[in-house]
Amino acid sequence: MLEYLGALTGFICVWLAARNSLWNFPVTIVSVLIYMMVFYQAKLYADMGLQVYFLFMAIYGWYFWINRRGDDQKLKPIRRISPREIGAGIIVVALFTFLVGKGLYLHTDAFFPYLDSFCTGGSLFGAFLLSRRVMENWVVWIIVDIVYLYLYIAKELYVTTLLYLVFVGVAVFGYLEWKKLWKTEQLK
Repeated sequence: MLEYLGALTGFICVWLAARNSLWNFPVTIVSVLIYMMVFYQAKLYADMGLQVYFLFMAIYGWYFWINRRGDDQKLKPIRRISPREIGAGIIVVALFTFLVGKGLYLHTDAFFPYLDSFCTGGSLFGAFLLSRRVMENWVVWIIVDIVYLYLYIAKELYVTTLLYLVFVGVAVFGYLEWKKLWKTEQLK
């Protein structure tokens, strides 16, 4: 039952983010609290820890989106990722995957510690980009969500697998929507 509630709130928060809605943040807070428990029970400890990060990023993103408005009181404009951010993101995700994966492998009974760590590291990067309104956050989510599909099928978390299959579609939709908004903003 908990996984179903987590999946429902998870879908709603991602859909709201794709629709560029500020309401994605309070729903995200509820969703991550639920998934902390789900992932703890499934022994996906990196994913469980990721939910703590998502909680803080939801609070930060909510603040950033509200308090970075211009004189016209619109949300902060969407921006594109820089080459420096891409390079830093790849390096940080690779290091995170190796270090956290190694730690989980050596010191816990984690399920697929390196794959779990890769997905967590990629999610950290994606959440950071989303909180900063960087359009390519959706590309990161597409990649990570596809890898998550394998992880959750292997762990027999079928409701969450279905949710992440939907997340892939929502991420594609989010990217296309944000790209339209970005182009409109560029014309002003």
